[in-house]
Amino acid sequence: MVKRRTDGWERAPRAMVGRLLPSDNPVAEQVLEWTIQRDSHDIRQLMRWMETKRSRKDRVVLLNRALDLMDEIQHAMRRLDELR
Repeated sequence: MVKRRTDGWERAPRAMVGRLLPSDNPVAEQVLEWTIQRDSHDIRQLMRWMETKRSRKDRVVLLNRALDLMDEIQHAMRRLDELR
């Protein structure tokens, strides 16, 4: 759906707006986007499991894994910035 503006111009939704220049490495971009999505999903699951754990040791293990995944997401985001 195109959003109407009061000045007579139309603005396309975000999903329709593309880049002017193609990516130098579209496969790497797709892999990095997939990595961010997968790691985000895994972090959510780890946090759900953390809610049910009572032992400090179990919570530390889950938290450390989530932090590792967050580091991986940050790396993927930096690489995406470099590619774009």
